[in-house]
Amino acid sequence: MRGGSTVAATDWISVMDDASLPEGGMQPAYPRGLNVVMARVDGTAHAVSGACAHMGGPIFAGSLAVGVITCPCHDWRFDVRTGEFLDAPEVRLAVYPVRSENGKLFINLG
Repeated sequence: MRGGSTVAATDWISVMDDASLPEGGMQPAYPRGLNVVMARVDGTAHAVSGACAHMGGPIFAGSLAVGVITCPCHDWRFDVRTGEFLDAPEVRLAVYPVRSENGKLFINLG
């Protein structure tokens, strides 16, 4: 909800089949051309920027372990649930709301 009203259906963009994102897995997505990484941790799907906050490295080419994505370029580690850089919480990846509906994952770029 935004400002007391429901979010318009057009704010949500289908990015992939829910079943194609396994537990502990990552998948790249490009809704409206934006580089996003989808990840599933503890049964919940998350969406974060696909470019590292450090030098724009490809987050998807890194690794995901226990909810932490590690950039392959310089080993910067981010919590996939919050986007927070573990060594300096003021640095973050953009995080996008995710929902599952009718077997599809949707994100809101709002």
